[in-house]
Amino acid sequence: MSDQHDPADAVGSITHWYSHLSVAAVRLTKPLKVGDKIHIKGHTTDVTQTIDSLEVDRKKIEQAKPGDDVALRVYGHVRDRDLIFRDD
Repeated sequence: MSDQHDPADAVGSITHWYSHLSVAAVRLTKPLKVGDKIHIKGHTTDVTQTIDSLEVDRKKIEQAKPGDDVALRVYGHVRDRDLIFRDD
């Protein structure tokens, strides 16, 4: 894993952080699915985790495509405009 990511490689960005739910609203630019390992990186954010929950309109889904707005459970504190990278 690299600490330096090219913003062009981001799979999406956080549009809103619901701290009381530990859920981030995410706008995707590339596909994402349950089981993917991701790295959320921002000015003061550095969170690596495996996706265990994705939702669209409060319905659980297994995968999402570019352009989708999804809810993602996050195990750490993140902020609006943080970028999400696939961490292969």
